[in-house]
Amino acid sequence: MTIRVLLVDDDPLVVTGLRLMLGGSPSIDVVGEAADGDELTGAVARYRPDVVLLDVRMPRLDGVRALRDLRAKDPDPPAVIMLTTFHTDSVVLDALRSGATGFLLKHTAPEQIVTAIHAAAAGDATISPAVLGQLVRQASSRKDPEPAPDPLSSLTGREREVALAVSEGLSNGDIAERLHLSVGSVKSHISSALARLELDNRVQLAIAAHEARRRDAVRDGPDRAGPTN
Repeated sequence: MTIRVLLVDDDPLVVTGLRLMLGGSPSIDVVGEAADGDELTGAVARYRPDVVLLDVRMPRLDGVRALRDLRAKDPDPPAVIMLTTFHTDSVVLDALRSGATGFLLKHTAPEQIVTAIHAAAAGDATISPAVLGQLVRQASSRKDPEPAPDPLSSLTGREREVALAVSEGLSNGDIAERLHLSVGSVKSHISSALARLELDNRVQLAIAAHEARRRDAVRDGPDRAGPTN
């Protein structure tokens, strides 16, 4: 199956580079382009992409606000991967909480961008390792006077194990190997966890799991915080 991709970026050089790069993949078809966030909803309606690569910083309407508008207006929006040359905790969290499927830095290797597009089209999520590592470190280092409520409290034991593995950036295959499950079972546990927590995608699940690790670290001490990269 060919994956239909829409490019949204105000920099013509970036758009041209992405189009040339993705043109080398026979399973990806770049169906359209847009130059600003305020063009996103119309471009999605016109081209009906499976995946959107959306720049964060644009002059009239930034990518995060454009994503929120799209999800408010489109009952069946495509997967959206945010692309940027920079990252800060607030921007990443805003993007992911607004429903982004992934967050990649523009200097990400071409093959990893292609992999992320395939993952997004399959309902999976990808986040640059540098960004994920920073989020985990931030979650693990924050010190609160009292532990916050456990964000994973409604999950079963196995769903919690899977969620915590997701927060480490493991693929479904890696989680299956670690927990001695089939890949199908891992997918089922992730879907169930998302439904219980009323989340949209596995990146939001990873954020919730990071918060659970931080809570455990506050309650039990830093040695119980779990992996940080």
